[in-house]
Amino acid sequence: MTATPTRTPRALTIAGSDSGGGAGIQADLKAFARCGVHGCVAITAITAQNTLGVSAIHPIPPEIVLAQVRAVVSDIGVDAVKVGMLGDTPTIRAVEQALAELPSGTPVVVDPVMVAESGAQLLDPDAQGELLARILPRASVITPNVPEAHALLRHHGGAQDDGEQTARALLALGPRAAVLTGGHRELAADLFVSASDPELVVEIPGERYPGGAAHGSGCTHSSVLAAQLALGRDPLQAAFVARALAGVAVADGLRDVGEGAGPVDVIGLERLRRAAADEPGEELHEEKSGLKTSTVPEALREAREY
Repeated sequence: MTATPTRTPRALTIAGSDSGGGAGIQADLKAFARCGVHGCVAITAITAQNTLGVSAIHPIPPEIVLAQVRAVVSDIGVDAVKVGMLGDTPTIRAVEQALAELPSGTPVVVDPVMVAESGAQLLDPDAQGELLARILPRASVITPNVPEAHALLRHHGGAQDDGEQTARALLALGPRAAVLTGGHRELAADLFVSASDPELVVEIPGERYPGGAAHGSGCTHSSVLAAQLALGRDPLQAAFVARALAGVAVADGLRDVGEGAGPVDVIGLERLRRAAADEPGEELHEEKSGLKTSTVPEALREAREY
């Protein structure tokens, strides 16, 4: 159990924008908010995408990426950073500089985004070596799924199973800890490993939700993990919370949004809609709707506690 922070915790996402609102910085900000953390952004690329796929990508100039991070850090400050889609070598080098300028000890969670759920390429193939050399060694935790882990380890000459061997091999890439996420594993459990005890692999169990909606699940997982680090949890505690909340977000995913893979729902939109129906102002229509004014504070309290 962590102590309640004396000020608002702050997390920064360095990632791409998803115009469909399901993944990228949009998912990250929702995950931060769900954890009670104020979210800031440094946008690396603008994507034109929906639930069916990515139709266009426009990289943000590297100097603007770096300027965004500097603006946030110099005024607001950050308690943790999540790194997502980087796209190309110039962006990777700008983000490397940004991470080097962070206050010492700032936790950094890296989600090595390479391919969108729709299959679109989100990292230039020739930039993969740059990601390995410049970003992963600066990570407190990396959160690849099995295909991403295999791609990274192929480049590095490492293991190729979907379990403990691959999880341990990820530590050779330089992070202080790694979570091999379970979405592409036979079992849905995540695997946690740490450089402090490389032989120990901790299984983080979780359910599989084939009827859910999973677009943005990786972004949500890594952002919840970063938010938990901002709140003061250690990486293993943060990984357990991330697995739990990402699982709920998939189970509650918005299958009615779009024609393709629906977005996850980490906020709980249905519950919020129910609470919003009882907010102040509805009492003006009390006789027509049958709403009792006494239910208003109860609904608001429920919304605040959720």
